[in-house]
Amino acid sequence: MDRLTLRVPSDLIRRFDAAAASRGGRSRLLRRLMEEAALAALPEAVETSSARLSGKLGLRLAPADLAVLEAEAARVGMTRTQWTVALIRARLHHRPQLSRGDALTLIEVQRELRRIGVNVNQIARALNTAVMEGAVLDLEVAQLAAFSEEIRGHLVGVRDAFQGNLAYWSVET
Repeated sequence: MDRLTLRVPSDLIRRFDAAAASRGGRSRLLRRLMEEAALAALPEAVETSSARLSGKLGLRLAPADLAVLEAEAARVGMTRTQWTVALIRARLHHRPQLSRGDALTLIEVQRELRRIGVNVNQIARALNTAVMEGAVLDLEVAQLAAFSEEIRGHLVGVRDAFQGNLAYWSVET
């Protein structure tokens, strides 16, 4: 994990610490603000600014097809243009196409898994330095193994979510 160091005026850090106290502390609030700023700096999940695009594609659809397209796009929380661009990008790049809500959910899952990982590392460190004997140590090691297995299960769930997203955008055969 990278480290960020910056200098700020004393009064600003006091005000920031006061705001951070009820939000899990300085590091947690700063990390959350940075994640939100990074997400806000990204274009909508599949929407791009026309200044960056050099080509335009126009489609003519039958009214029935357009109605189905609009209904499906609305169902997944996208406009019809966003949905169409996501479909094309998924087929061209074979990468998941996330709506803004899905991206925010993924960020929250990553944040939670990071916290759990830190806790597991602290437990492992404590076990390495603790002076325990026999059954107590075996019980603690077994509990740590259970936590690790649970984390692996959640990671499989995240992988399955990405696979499901890719399957949604792929052509059924």
